[in-house]
Amino acid sequence: MLLKDSVAKQALPKVSPLTMPRHTVDEESQARKSRLQSFAVTTFFARLFVLIGTVGLSWYGATEMYDVLNTNAIAGLQWAFLVLFCINFTWISFAFSQATLGLIFQIWPFSKTRKEQEVDGVTAILLPVYNEDPLRIRANIQAMHEDLVKQAPGKFAFFVLSDTNRADAWIAEEQAFRPLLNEDDSACPVYYRRRYNNAERKAGNIAEWVTGYGGDYECMIVLDADSLMGADCLISLTRRMAAEPGLGLIQTLPTIIRANTLYSRIQQFANHCFGPIYASGLAAWHGYSSNFWGHNAIIRTKAFADACGLPVLEGKAPFGGHVMSHDFMEAALLRRAGWGVRFDTDLKASYEEAPPSLVDVIVRDRRWCQGNLQHKAFVFAKGFHFATRLHLISGIMSYLSAVFWLLLIVVGFALAVQAYFVRPEYFSNPSLFPTWPVFDFEKARSLFVLSMALVLAPKVYGWLSAMLNFRRCMQFGGPILLTLSTLVETVLSALYAPILMLSQFQVVYDVFKGRDSGWKPQSRDDGATSWKVAARAHCSHTLLGFGLAGGALFLSEELFYWSLPISFGLILSIPLSWISGGAKRGNVIHYLGLMRAPEEKRPHSIIVMQSRYDEAQSELKFDDALSSLKRLSSDSALFYWHLAQMPQDEPNKEFSRAWICAEWQIINSENIQSLLDHLNEKECLAILQHRELMVAMEKYLPEDKRVSEQTEEFVLA
Repeated sequence: MLLKDSVAKQALPKVSPLTMPRHTVDEESQARKSRLQSFAVTTFFARLFVLIGTVGLSWYGATEMYDVLNTNAIAGLQWAFLVLFCINFTWISFAFSQATLGLIFQIWPFSKTRKEQEVDGVTAILLPVYNEDPLRIRANIQAMHEDLVKQAPGKFAFFVLSDTNRADAWIAEEQAFRPLLNEDDSACPVYYRRRYNNAERKAGNIAEWVTGYGGDYECMIVLDADSLMGADCLISLTRRMAAEPGLGLIQTLPTIIRANTLYSRIQQFANHCFGPIYASGLAAWHGYSSNFWGHNAIIRTKAFADACGLPVLEGKAPFGGHVMSHDFMEAALLRRAGWGVRFDTDLKASYEEAPPSLVDVIVRDRRWCQGNLQHKAFVFAKGFHFATRLHLISGIMSYLSAVFWLLLIVVGFALAVQAYFVRPEYFSNPSLFPTWPVFDFEKARSLFVLSMALVLAPKVYGWLSAMLNFRRCMQFGGPILLTLSTLVETVLSALYAPILMLSQFQVVYDVFKGRDSGWKPQSRDDGATSWKVAARAHCSHTLLGFGLAGGALFLSEELFYWSLPISFGLILSIPLSWISGGAKRGNVIHYLGLMRAPEEKRPHSIIVMQSRYDEAQSELKFDDALSSLKRLSSDSALFYWHLAQMPQDEPNKEFSRAWICAEWQIINSENIQSLLDHLNEKECLAILQHRELMVAMEKYLPEDKRVSEQTEEFVLA
């Protein structure tokens, strides 16, 4: 018989609620909270630099393109081409200006340090999960927990907040996390809660914790399922929040680790080499009006509760309903309420993982695109700071830019076709002189070179910044390997760019067609894709690539070579997608020493600890193929612990077909296998979510493992 204490223990602390009112789209802004450390002058000049750089370059590009097209006169498709070019050139000018600003701040020797001070109270670390591999998350928690117990005992508490809605994944989570749970406030308690109703997805998950338990915690650090942060970073975050009472949120710069496929290594190298340049530029002009990326950030809990009750948008999905990209809007709402939102790029040991393959990136983009396009409802709403509006526009443009680039290519080809097939009307207007359809090819070539320079400049900046820092350069393998890695990353990114452009165009088209993306968990494996899946995903890309190349060659040899960077990537989209995932396919680059990340040679201590715990998982008796009800029936301790977490069934509950069918199957099945043979997923979930059905499941436990005949009364005690 099991001891009572080991059976009925709850996995959560006492309730400490906060009210979290839901806000509307249009509200007046509130007074700015006082700040002890100001960077107003630096932020002003940084914004002025980005503004002048973007406007100046855009104006130059627009006038040069006008001169290219206006050798005699502009007509028809040329106007469309000019407008699309101006939109795209402005977008790359904006990115170039931010990167240039970032390079200045990277090499600037007089940067100020952020203030820190001692922290009173406990900070909550929230880890939302949704149908994830629990053993990977378990290793992350164990590493962070060990680090925090050593460096800051009694200062943090973990909350694993599950939104998992698959029966087998749910019980696998409980089996993996239950041994970690504790209530040791003097060290670092670990709690677990699974939501039965996962409304509003991750935003609703966090909000439910805030309204239930947020009152006891001054701040909360929000992680993702693949997040890993060292104790030194977590402690610095809390100390910086304590030193600046006017701050509502501090976002760190997550660094990608554990890349084991070709595509994830491309992302990892770009994140390490070029990412700090972009991040420094963003942090400089954002000031105290920065953004939130949904994870690896600290938030003031009371400020979040007061300001971040997300509005429900009018209409149906994809543009209406609950806000999907909640992180952008939570930062915007904090700023509207007067709280500062800051991006601290100097903090180290903040890690995440990258999607393993091209297909996984496209699946993720589908969800992100819908969420970002929803933000159109807030761009011109009341009360938002100008920087916030730029964040929202940038998020929207990150996907609409694919549409504009594709339209520019289409219009450019249409002009080439028109020039080839349509006989020009030289005297269409009454004039003594003919209207010749002539382009200034010298200016066109110069403008193309300038455009490519603006696109590639951030990569050059990242390479230069690393080369100027000897220690950092050696972390990438030295100047030769760093240079080769930068060139290889540039070539591979150029090959994948047209595939992503067309995929994002299709994603935007789907959203405007009214198709909701739903809520799919992110892939955390090696992303190995079969040839069949790759061919099905990229068949249209390949056909378009052949059509583009063939059409260009038919029209002119020069056009064929100019379009080759686009058509070549599309033609090879199937093999490029296939090789992008899978640890044994494209990862040969790793063995050549190319695209190396600094953490690979000298990993941070938290990565070492995580790897140690991850390797120890093999010692656990954890059968991934075991169904949820078999796990429970074969482990009485887990069975009674699960029962102890369940709320009381509602009286007068609505009729549920799954409930009725599951109850009948339990009554009429003599053993657990017979029961499983006749249950579907909904019926399994009904058993796991309703106390009456779980109590009835006790019949499948071995008699010597049952607590008593009065199980229900015992567990309620």
